[in-house]
Amino acid sequence: MAELTLYSYWRSSAAYRVRIALNLKGLAYRQVPVHLVRDGGEQLAPAYQQLNPQGLLPLLVDSGSGGDEVKIAQSLAIIEYLDEVFPVPALLPADPAQRAQVRALAMHIACEVHPLNNLRVLNYLSSELGITDDAKSEWYQHWVHTGLKAVEQGLAVFAGKLSLGQRPGYLEACLIPQVYNARRFNCDLNAYPRILAMTARCEALEAFSKAAPEVQPDAT
Repeated sequence: MAELTLYSYWRSSAAYRVRIALNLKGLAYRQVPVHLVRDGGEQLAPAYQQLNPQGLLPLLVDSGSGGDEVKIAQSLAIIEYLDEVFPVPALLPADPAQRAQVRALAMHIACEVHPLNNLRVLNYLSSELGITDDAKSEWYQHWVHTGLKAVEQGLAVFAGKLSLGQRPGYLEACLIPQVYNARRFNCDLNAYPRILAMTARCEALEAFSKAAPEVQPDAT
């Protein structure tokens, strides 16, 4: 029987993705909070760095699926691991071309958009480069809008459906946390009707509402 532990932070977009994926799979898991701000960042503490030398969140520890304990960093690697070890329900389409399209959009969000507006980048802009809050907000919104414009166009292939037809999966697990962040930083999303429609459908589902930042046990 799987024993899954997720090292997480309530407002981490990457951890949010994995919480969604775990919920979509119906998998039970234990959360261990790692506060990204408190005490200079608990992810930088030696005890956590021994577990994950990358010093990032999330980290999944699987102590029961395959015999030996497995530690996996990086949210997309974790989600794909979950889809391979617990294949039902699938988070990716069965058709190779459709699967590639979903991966391309999800990776665009996770690898092109999110890294430019995550906490450590924004903190560096302020603390090391002396960027003002207004300029930092302009930076954030520029890269979010640049990325979401491409996602909006990419969603046209789903013709108003979710990435798995009537079910969400890998793509939505990446999209909804990015939309959450965009709203948090007051980005106007009215130019993205496909994104907003997909987000509204997902946010009504328990797998997403239970993964939302505000309802996590460490939400402070």
